[in-house]
Amino acid sequence: MDSSLNARRRSAELRSTAEERVDVLVVGLGATGAGAALDAASRGLSVAAIDAHDLAFGTSRWSSKMVHGGLRYLAKGQVDVAYESAVERGILLRNTHLVRAHPYLLPLTPSVSRGQAALVMAGYRLGDGLRAAARTPRGLLPGPSRIAASRALGLAPVLDGRGLRGGLLSWDGRLLDDARLVVAVARTAAAHGARVLTRCRAVRLTGRGARVRDELTGAEFDIRAEVVINATGVWAGGLDPAVKLRPSRGTHLVLGPLPGLRAGLHVPIPGETNRFALVLPQPDGRVHVGLTDVPVDGPVPDVPEAPEEDVRTLLEVLNGVLEVPVTREAVAGVYAGLRPLLAAEGRTADISRRHAVLPGDGVVTVVGGKLTTYRRMAEDAVDRAVALARLTAGPCRTARIPLVGAGPVPAGVPARLAARYGAEAAAVRALAEAYPEPAGLGITTGELLWSVRHEGALDEGDLLDRRTRIGLVAGDRAAALAAAREALGEGLSEGLGESRDEGSNGNTPGQ
Repeated sequence: MDSSLNARRRSAELRSTAEERVDVLVVGLGATGAGAALDAASRGLSVAAIDAHDLAFGTSRWSSKMVHGGLRYLAKGQVDVAYESAVERGILLRNTHLVRAHPYLLPLTPSVSRGQAALVMAGYRLGDGLRAAARTPRGLLPGPSRIAASRALGLAPVLDGRGLRGGLLSWDGRLLDDARLVVAVARTAAAHGARVLTRCRAVRLTGRGARVRDELTGAEFDIRAEVVINATGVWAGGLDPAVKLRPSRGTHLVLGPLPGLRAGLHVPIPGETNRFALVLPQPDGRVHVGLTDVPVDGPVPDVPEAPEEDVRTLLEVLNGVLEVPVTREAVAGVYAGLRPLLAAEGRTADISRRHAVLPGDGVVTVVGGKLTTYRRMAEDAVDRAVALARLTAGPCRTARIPLVGAGPVPAGVPARLAARYGAEAAAVRALAEAYPEPAGLGITTGELLWSVRHEGALDEGDLLDRRTRIGLVAGDRAAALAAAREALGEGLSEGLGESRDEGSNGNTPGQ
């Protein structure tokens, strides 16, 4: 089946979903919900997956974009959680073009004692042992090493070289874009027959489905299902009051380029033995710095706001290792996400990142966890749903299913398109050449049109805030609105396919 998601497919599948009964209804289309839709559909089950907003609208798009092997959990003695992370990291390195190995440097500044450096290096080596246990080849993920000060400054010339003793170099997985990962998972689910329906809000769950409102029209209808998977993350308690969560806010800064920075940085947080700030260079030249871990009380907002206190905290940690401090005025943007942690005593930073699958009356809720292990969370949720509803289903297959875009990239495709679109890059290039008007960050109107035709984008926010990340900086977003409107006008028109690129590439998915 075609993997393309668009307004036309949504309309057709809304009608059929309202008329038929499905085996599994998944509520929530972040990484875990999209993963559950793929898992269930690939087992031969009929699936509808809905979200009140868009793909990756919630926590999944606000991550640090790390796909990590669980080193922090290993340090806390949570070997099972760390091993699970290492296994899932290896699967992502194999199954999607969006995840690659990336170097991270911990600078050995005067504030890092020799004992602390030795402890961290021992942790890196244990983490490399987990890599081997998870059967991730060395060719996919190099091992750790200690490097001299000269090489550390070569990787990160912005560091303050006074008293620098060198650095600890480690490697971990890195996502090009967390929201694009969710889109790839959702499209892969659609290719296996799942009905992926955004702008459909679950008003209430029942033991046999949900009452749903189409947020585009206001119309309400029932989706009948044998079992429901509640994968709404920090909003899970709103649909199942028995679920008690303690959300934690993770804030990131968006900075302009830090000249010459070629590796991510692990910066020890003063007063903490096993927590680091992350400095993450992005493909667009910007740098993201994160992240905080602050408990959040009260109602859960659709889009969390990052307070100035978080900004000050992150700048203080970052400037502790830089030669030239970054000022508040140099912060181009700020974003924050909420971790769906199970309620527990103590600091949210110390709450276990183990996920939980909680069965109810015809409803299975999956919460906790982290982006790296979304596939395993989805597998466990579908296993429980199959057992609860006594469905006939095959075993989980997702560890071996390549996501949309995985596979050989056609020769001659620009590197930026190859990194973002993988095996689909040639088809995207054809649209980019037909619609070359710039939208921002090197992205063309043709790429926005691709998102409307094939990636389920329905409005400007979908295009600028999730299919691309142009919207992270307010000025960039404003400048790109005209291009977004052009792409929406072209892609949502009745003449879809009868445009400047008609017939330009036979490999473009069906429209």
